[in-house]
Amino acid sequence: MDEHILVCLSSAPSNEKIIRTAARMAKAFDCQFTALFVETPDFHAQTPENKRRLQENSSLAEHLGAKIETAYGEDVPYQISEFARLSGVTSIVLGSSVVTRKHFLRKPTLTDQLISYAPGIDIHIIPDYNTDVNYRPRKMRTNQRSDILRNVVKSVGVLLGATGLSLLFYNLGFTNANIIMVYILGVLLTSVATSHQIYSLISSVASVFIFNYLFTTPRFTLTAYETGYPVTFVVMFLTAFITGTFAMRYKEQARQSAKIAYRTRILFDTDQLLSKAKNKDEILNAAAEQIVKLLRRNTVIFEVNRGEPAGLRLFRGSMEENNADTGNCQRYDLQRELPTVKWVVMHNHSAGATTDTLSDSRYLYLALRVNERVYGVVGIEAENNPLDASDHGILLSILGECALALENEKNAREKEAAMVMAENERLRANLLRTISHDLRTPLTTISGNASNLLSNGSSFDEETKQQIYSDIYDDSMWLINLVENLLSATRIEEGRMTLRTTTELLSDIVEEAVHHIRRKAAGHQLSAEYEDDLLLVRADARLVVQVITNIVDNAVKYTPPGSSIQITTRRIETDGEYRKSGKPDRMNTMAEIRIADNGGGISDEEKTRIFDKFYCGANRIADNRRSLGLGLYLCRAIVEAHGGTICVTDNQPRGAVFSFTLPLEEVTLHEQNNDTCG
Repeated sequence: MDEHILVCLSSAPSNEKIIRTAARMAKAFDCQFTALFVETPDFHAQTPENKRRLQENSSLAEHLGAKIETAYGEDVPYQISEFARLSGVTSIVLGSSVVTRKHFLRKPTLTDQLISYAPGIDIHIIPDYNTDVNYRPRKMRTNQRSDILRNVVKSVGVLLGATGLSLLFYNLGFTNANIIMVYILGVLLTSVATSHQIYSLISSVASVFIFNYLFTTPRFTLTAYETGYPVTFVVMFLTAFITGTFAMRYKEQARQSAKIAYRTRILFDTDQLLSKAKNKDEILNAAAEQIVKLLRRNTVIFEVNRGEPAGLRLFRGSMEENNADTGNCQRYDLQRELPTVKWVVMHNHSAGATTDTLSDSRYLYLALRVNERVYGVVGIEAENNPLDASDHGILLSILGECALALENEKNAREKEAAMVMAENERLRANLLRTISHDLRTPLTTISGNASNLLSNGSSFDEETKQQIYSDIYDDSMWLINLVENLLSATRIEEGRMTLRTTTELLSDIVEEAVHHIRRKAAGHQLSAEYEDDLLLVRADARLVVQVITNIVDNAVKYTPPGSSIQITTRRIETDGEYRKSGKPDRMNTMAEIRIADNGGGISDEEKTRIFDKFYCGANRIADNRRSLGLGLYLCRAIVEAHGGTICVTDNQPRGAVFSFTLPLEEVTLHEQNNDTCG
């Protein structure tokens, strides 16, 4: 089993020596090292000096490589043993001042209790008599007159109320046992209402004397004739005092439980908020807001960019909503605090207020780090108010979660960038492979035909020459179309495709496209019909011709010879916002161009992807030339640039229909009548 050394944190002056000894042991064994602080219900009453010393010891343990942990409870030995058992601790390091019992009446020592609770764990005793001879963990005195007066008024009020109720019971004939219970209840209420155990003790003594004075025979004296009354008084006092003590203790435990629940909820909320954060800014803002909720102190966060602090965010230490506003930092002295921030970034260690490094700073700075990588620096205002050990532990947990979230966000960004780069490399490789194949075939054909004409041109008849010329022309036109598509795709990717729109007759644009494609579609029945010969559109005619040419070219490629390809134009009413017009969402009049064929059609799966870049589908072209998958991608880009839409549907009974829309251009004709006078 691996070694795991545990040292207990306290405010004792000798604790520093014990921590250093435990750190040397952990280094010698090269094992896990943990420092545990057990927060008891009365910890909040400790003196500022003790709290400061505890913070110093905690910082020392962290500096020496210990993981700081906090447990909560009144039974310190039990909390230590349970933590050790659950965490796999093999050795506990203690000081010798907690080992020896002064006399037999005192309760068992911490060592005895730890051996009883966890007999399988080694306990190492470090001599520390010289440093702790005068140390006593004193509580902070609260001498505010307002608090004392408030507690006295509450105690007297409860005691008077109990006495009045007891007199009522006495006049009604109730027994003394009932009256005693009333006073015990009064002591219990005093314990709950006051802030110190001394008031319940005084209330217990006063209750005994008042009961003796008012309700025992002879009345209105402090003497009692019955022999059993002294025992009654003692039992009454002990019952009242013990009840009040337990009430006070449970009140402190309830307060501590509420604090633990609040801190636990903050940790839970932090985990949820960080898991929902989508980028670095959201992660830092979520962590800072949770720190403000926990500590209610001014908090600053710096990002670290190339080893330098940047991106200051200030969060006000109030329960009101905080905004990370870099321009709202009037109270933050950047010139004074920046050297400390840079030191934390450089050394990957805490510094500033309440530490021994650059302690003149107003803020305590801690690194947002994963191992040796620093992602940011968090500053907590702590110039005159050091952090409690428990708050410091929760703060470190929040910072650890924040650092892990930043690490995951960085890894996700790098992974996404690597995937994009790999995808680009794959597409580039596919593109180069496809282009090289598609260029080689027509170039080989062109060079072969040209070589035949040069070598044997005189021996060919006219019909053979015309066929060779036709093949050279077809292959060259195919190459031109390929290059045009590549150039257009490049312009779209770089955002350099500009429209040179003019008012054009839609029928003229279609006729121009048919003229370009008719020779290639010689084996198909190509026709064009116009619902309105005078339909005007606002478009870049050259690009729209390319759209029609690409769609018809696909129909020629993927339909058998003899298939019909029909181009029709019409005016339609379409829902949606015409983006180029800037008009509100309403019914818009558009021109629709439909290109229908009666070939094999397109499957539903391919319809969703057919306009994607480099998508070629499963169909084969008759001449075995592979398509680059750019034609329909360019069609969609051109149509959408005009503010139209493009889609593919089924043709009935068979085939496919590609349809796209273009904005109409309304032209007003002004007729002028000239009257001639003879």
